[in-house]
Amino acid sequence: MKLFKIFLLFILSSTLLFSSVIILKKAELQKGELRLHFNRTYDKKQIKHFALTRPYREVFDLKNTRLAHKRVGKNLQSTHCRSLRISQYKRDIVRVVIETGRAYSCTPYKPIFTHKDYHIPLPKFSVTKSKKPPYSKKVKKKSKKTSFIIVTKEKITPKRVHKHELIVIDAGHGGHDTGAIGGGKREKDLVLQVAKRLEKQLKRKGYAVYMTRKRDRFLKLPQRTRIADKKNAKVFISIHANSVPKRKRNKVQGVETFFLQTTRDAKSQRIAARENRAVLKGAGSKLSKKVIVDSVLNGPKIVQSNKLAIDVQRRIMTNLHSRYKGVRDGGVRHAPFWVLVGASRPSILVEVGYISHPRERKRLFTARYQELIAKGIAEGVDNYLVNRKKEIDF
Repeated sequence: MKLFKIFLLFILSSTLLFSSVIILKKAELQKGELRLHFNRTYDKKQIKHFALTRPYREVFDLKNTRLAHKRVGKNLQSTHCRSLRISQYKRDIVRVVIETGRAYSCTPYKPIFTHKDYHIPLPKFSVTKSKKPPYSKKVKKKSKKTSFIIVTKEKITPKRVHKHELIVIDAGHGGHDTGAIGGGKREKDLVLQVAKRLEKQLKRKGYAVYMTRKRDRFLKLPQRTRIADKKNAKVFISIHANSVPKRKRNKVQGVETFFLQTTRDAKSQRIAARENRAVLKGAGSKLSKKVIVDSVLNGPKIVQSNKLAIDVQRRIMTNLHSRYKGVRDGGVRHAPFWVLVGASRPSILVEVGYISHPRERKRLFTARYQELIAKGIAEGVDNYLVNRKKEIDF
């Protein structure tokens, strides 16, 4: 009887254990993507995504997952990657490795109408199957006694595929306008640091970049709003940091991305009012708020600004969540930010975090955290422009 009870307990435990594990049933290549199909709903938060170099690989660790059988993912071949491997890396981790030889903007996603699938886009460029890394070459030298081979590294310069696509970055505040202050730290310093990192990230992707300010100086409203149009920019991005009163400083935190539109949301109105307070100084009596808003809010660029904001917010959060716990996603919002008024092109304002929140402030002033934010914004902009080109001849 005792043995029978132990046997039943073993069976029950095994059943519960296996029922909690998700099965990867199928992996296939369709429309330039690797599409993974699971037996039930899969939370993308359980997927660890990172990149390896020499050679360049995009790696995905699917936690709490097992292959349905050994044939899943076998013999997958594409001209857009050198190799594509799917294996049972650990007992409950399936690893997906996409080797491309060089970096690309990889933005996996879950389709809207199904929770059982996960799609990983492959690069647009085609790659050779050569195993030789693109960053090295062999030089053969001879001597009297023997011959030997020296491997030298060549500096890779990014292809300027986007050299005619200009991005304008606006670091908020500056000069006498410090912006928000928390723990002795100033918003104007933080946003300039993030803006400079974003400039480097975008240039690495081949984009032309213009900074409204590269040092500690103040720009009036007309200067900020018209630069993107004068430079014929594809996108205008204004970088800011948020803040709340003392009584809320330990509670309110997170990253938010805004686009220009009127709103009844009290929180968005409060944030817009604080940011507008300084930039409206010296704007002049001829600046009619109603006329400007009416001319901008009814334009087609509002829809595109919304799409840009969604792409940027998603990539920022993906990057931050990969390294930091507890980063709050404030989402995409709309509000009447005057720094966005007047630009007849997609324009967004990114609040990179709350300088008033002690823990978030500490993170915001570290190079690693700033780099992840900048990387996320750059990837979001790149995703938006790529999708935009698919919609129209851009």
